[in-house]
Amino acid sequence: MKDMHNHILFSIDDGSKDIETSIAMLKNAQESGIDEMILTPHYILNSKYNANNKKKLALLEELKKRSVEENINIKLHLGNEVWADEGIPDLIKKGEISTLNNSRYVLIEFPLHNEDKRAQQIIFEIISHNYIPIIAHPERYDYLKKDPDKVEDYLRLGALLQGNYLSLFGKYGTGAKKTLKYYIKKGYITFFGSDIHRSTDDFKCERFEKKLYKLVKKNQKLFEDLTYGNITKIIENKEIDRSY
Repeated sequence: MKDMHNHILFSIDDGSKDIETSIAMLKNAQESGIDEMILTPHYILNSKYNANNKKKLALLEELKKRSVEENINIKLHLGNEVWADEGIPDLIKKGEISTLNNSRYVLIEFPLHNEDKRAQQIIFEIISHNYIPIIAHPERYDYLKKDPDKVEDYLRLGALLQGNYLSLFGKYGTGAKKTLKYYIKKGYITFFGSDIHRSTDDFKCERFEKKLYKLVKKNQKLFEDLTYGNITKIIENKEIDRSY
């Protein structure tokens, strides 16, 4: 498996607090079967989570070096989970935020509890600058739990969806679990991520793969795309084929 959403980069957000914690998280990931990750620290404008790319890259290089010393064989790439805002294209140009491995793909997050009425405009603005927005964990947004088909408004504009696979195990409640299952069955999810924040969290990769294989009705191509293929295309900055 590959993981495109996590908070393993240290001393930068509400995830890993230091490099030792990051190493412990990477060891857990490797033991669980993950071989490649895009690290996605929060970027929230006008908050304490606003490290620019220069700082993030320095931390990433430090983590890569330590990973080699610890015999961790996971390829690490840089990204961000960016709080949704119409100024995202400008933040990319200024080097404040990172797309996913310098690709056209950018991971964005909306408020969990209240619908952002600017959501469609934000998505349109990102796409108009030739970037592709990926919406993080839509199953966790309260308004989408109540009306899951509302996400079609975002899909029609060209946004893609990333589910937190730990939602399937009830980590975020029964509403998120039910909504993610619905989105998988409808074919709305294009990527999965762990959204891991702590060293004690279990990646549950093997259990997730078994559960997902049943949910996609043993569609081998779709299963492979969702577990690693589509994330590989992000890393290589290739187009995503969603015709199943």
